Amino acid sequence: MAERSSLRGSRLGGVSMESDTAVAPAPRRVAEYLCPNGHTVVIPFSVEAEVPALWECRCGAEALLRDATRPDPKPTRPQRTHWDMLLERRTIAELEVLLEERLALLREGKLPRSA
Repeated sequence: MAERSSLRGSRLGGVSMESDTAVAPAPRRVAEYLCPNGHTVVIPFSVEAEVPALWECRCGAEALLRDATRPDPKPTRPQRTHWDMLLERRTIAELEVLLEERLALLREGKLPRSA
């Protein structure tokens, strides 16, 4: 019964009963990033981790690693619109024919009018 009283109120399962006396933390290195808005961001990394040249600052700007050069931006494709994708499937002449067909059906009352 004495054993049960020591467990009462200890959040059994929620807290580890092991101690940290013989545990050594993993070796770390500290990376310091400089934000264009004047903020300094300090992030600890594992010694084995690859440290990125850019890090997002708390203000949302991209902070650059101290004593690093800004990497070249990745090439991006222009965003395709619905019109661009439509033109990949049909020519302007084909679209004009389809438009005339749909307008004729609408005028004849075979298509419901949309709001």
